[in-house]
Amino acid sequence: MAQTIIKAKTAPAPSVRLIDVDEGSAGQRLDNFLLRELKGVPKTHVYRIIRSGEVRVNRGRAAADTRLALGDQVRVPPVRVAAPAAEPAASAVPPREFPVLLEDEHLLVIDKPAGVAVHGGSGVSFGVIEQLRRARPEARFLELVHRLDKETSGLLLLAKKRSALNHLQQQFRDRQTGKTYAALVAGAWPASKKVVDVALHKYLDAQGERRVRAVAADDADGRRSISLVRVVQVFAAPAPGFSLLDVTIKTGRTHQIRVHLAHEGHAIAGDEKYGQFALNKALAAGKAVPGCRFDRMFLHARRLAFDHPASGERITLEAPLPPECATLLSALSSPAP
Repeated sequence: MAQTIIKAKTAPAPSVRLIDVDEGSAGQRLDNFLLRELKGVPKTHVYRIIRSGEVRVNRGRAAADTRLALGDQVRVPPVRVAAPAAEPAASAVPPREFPVLLEDEHLLVIDKPAGVAVHGGSGVSFGVIEQLRRARPEARFLELVHRLDKETSGLLLLAKKRSALNHLQQQFRDRQTGKTYAALVAGAWPASKKVVDVALHKYLDAQGERRVRAVAADDADGRRSISLVRVVQVFAAPAPGFSLLDVTIKTGRTHQIRVHLAHEGHAIAGDEKYGQFALNKALAAGKAVPGCRFDRMFLHARRLAFDHPASGERITLEAPLPPECATLLSALSSPAP
């Protein structure tokens, strides 16, 4: 019997690619553009082909930090890309839309619920950005402008164009935005304490989990961090009492508000990482505030102000407190039975 020999197909040899820069890539650095286009190629190799002149922009040599413009043509030399690691099936990311407060061709502002990460990673398969992209397959560009902790609810800004992303992120770096959070903390916050100016140090604990601690101003690992605090309402009962605060951050450090308030002796209600375990347990069981169970962190990004990346108009948006937070405040305001 004749034997049939089936030859395995070999992957085609890589060839030169000419890529036209579209709106989604306009304004991006050349190195970042290539790292996105050549996923699986080591960074060292990407920078080597830039330095050697094998990468060309409009037929000319270009540096890694060259900003690409709409309509530029990028020559990408033959590069063998490693096979991508297996990714979760698209069906594993459920499409989801979130409450929209503002949307146009440049940007999108949503009201993120608590308990949803803004993006996948660190043990989280997917977050807001992956779900939105799945829900909007026609979107050519959609990126997070900033972050919110998974446990934090409220206003989240996304860009729908590369130019808008660059413009908005520069505003955040230059501290030209306004971000105010509603926070309920344990105890009576002193009205005279209006500024928390305490350096913060980010590190990994023994379990490899990201954490932040307050450090001295002259600590080599510390970064100056400033939060402005205003007392909105104080609830004397039940013990230990609570204070509703408006916290405006002048710097955007990881876990800044959570660590600053806990450092001052007034941890955020429901904060599992920096809060009071016994109080959080009592809140979740409905024992701290009779008749009201509360099992999330009371931190809500309620106000966001920024300049529109196209018109320059100052935009100010506010998101109401989530129902569970409003219910807790109502229970605290009600006289004890």
